[in-house]
Amino acid sequence: MLALTYHGARDVRVETVPDPVLAADDDILLRVTATAICGSDLHIYRGKIPDMKSGDILGHEFMGIVEEVGRGVVNVKRGDRVVVPFTISCGDCFFCGRKLFAACETTNPGRGAILNKKDVRSGAGLFGYSHLYGGYPGGQAQYVRVPKANVGPLVIPDTRLSDEQVLFLSDILPTGYQAALNAQIGPGSSVAIFGAGPVGMMAAASARLLGADKIFMIDHHAYRLAFAKDLYGVLPIDFDKVDDPAQLIIEQTDHRGVDASIDAVGFEAKGSTLETVLATLKLEGSSGTSLRWAIAATRRGGVVSVPGVYAGFIHGFLFGDAFEKGLSFASGQTHAQRFMPELLTHIESGALKPELIVSHRMPLTEAARGYEVFNKKEEDCRKVVLTPFQT
Repeated sequence: MLALTYHGARDVRVETVPDPVLAADDDILLRVTATAICGSDLHIYRGKIPDMKSGDILGHEFMGIVEEVGRGVVNVKRGDRVVVPFTISCGDCFFCGRKLFAACETTNPGRGAILNKKDVRSGAGLFGYSHLYGGYPGGQAQYVRVPKANVGPLVIPDTRLSDEQVLFLSDILPTGYQAALNAQIGPGSSVAIFGAGPVGMMAAASARLLGADKIFMIDHHAYRLAFAKDLYGVLPIDFDKVDDPAQLIIEQTDHRGVDASIDAVGFEAKGSTLETVLATLKLEGSSGTSLRWAIAATRRGGVVSVPGVYAGFIHGFLFGDAFEKGLSFASGQTHAQRFMPELLTHIESGALKPELIVSHRMPLTEAARGYEVFNKKEEDCRKVVLTPFQT
């Protein structure tokens, strides 16, 4: 089969690799009909994620048709059209029992990314990511083995829904929705969303769904801000033109701040010169720019929700400011399985239209160009969807 493989920073290639096979009774084999490039994939592409190996198959946003099922699979059958969540979760462990699927204790043989780990078990395995998360082959391929198939895949029975309408149930839509829920957004809420990438867009869509009244969106790509303004009615702030976005937000919220902030950027936020030097010297793992703005822009007693991926040390976290303001923090990988059925109903009703963010459609054979365009923000690229089979 054809698959997109990793060979180092900015070196991804579509190659012929062995077809996957069933390895456990609760596995399925999926013929991939659509897959997408995620912002988290760009961390890998830029060489920022450790424990990647040459030849690893990338991709954790995918869907397709079930081709084979293990004898222990009872929740899907051959021929079903399914969307697969990016986390691999057993459904039976301590955390899965609490619907904290991203914290599954049984599916990741890797170390995980916690620095001060002690003897804590690793969280859930991830498709198409570092061997820190299990090294599972991903879905930017024609076929993929899906473990724990009684827990993850969501059947899409409505044939009227296109792949693009439901594909993002795999990651960015539940990630944006969980971020909005963690932010405690409700009718009349005000929120600042840092980052107008795909997760930021889904957070804005979810905030509107939950009744947010005022949404500030902070980014420095004018085309993304313009799109979010038109589609979600956000108040755009270009931080290349506004030196202090948090101050502007404070001024426009009666000098209190927003009810909540959502940091949809993560550890590769555009930081100061000092932070760039510290990261180069491996003295910090993440830029703290977005978090500092989020803390500053949020009112006393408010919430900072962090769906953006962070790792290691952060310079200038300003936890004292968070304490003084009485802020609450909510963060972490998304418990996608928990939200996928609910979000599907919103797609079916037309309340959510995640497919509108797609800007580029390419065959899998052009995946390397898709990564380059998405990474460089060329051609007003918002989201790339790849098709493994040409019709």
